[in-house]
Amino acid sequence: MEPSLQQVGLAVKRLQWQHHRAANTRLAEIGLSLVQWDVLRHLEANPEASLHDLAGLTFQTDQSMGALATRMIANGLIERVPGRGRAIRHRLTPTGEQAFRQGSAIMDGVFDATLARLSKDELTSLHTLLTKALG
Repeated sequence: MEPSLQQVGLAVKRLQWQHHRAANTRLAEIGLSLVQWDVLRHLEANPEASLHDLAGLTFQTDQSMGALATRMIANGLIERVPGRGRAIRHRLTPTGEQAFRQGSAIMDGVFDATLARLSKDELTSLHTLLTKALG
């Protein structure tokens, strides 16, 4: 039987929810939340990103990203650096780099617990289909 669009959408959401729950539980062991690790991941890939850039990359408002950045600065994970003009940029501290690496290993384990059930061809197909659905 062919699944409905709602069933497919719900399956995607359930897998995402399973990943989020497992990630938050496991990342908490090293003092991170999934949202914090996501910020670290995006700063590692986009050094000196602005708060606005990070908000967009992490699906947050500018205001919530500002509050999160303030907490992450206080915890020594990221730091503010001057940018062009009045722009304020952010980058990982050495502590943030270490937390990113530890968190990445944890995230690999979280994804491995579900996605490793797929063959390499199935995983490639899933990625292709999800990317296609995103437009």
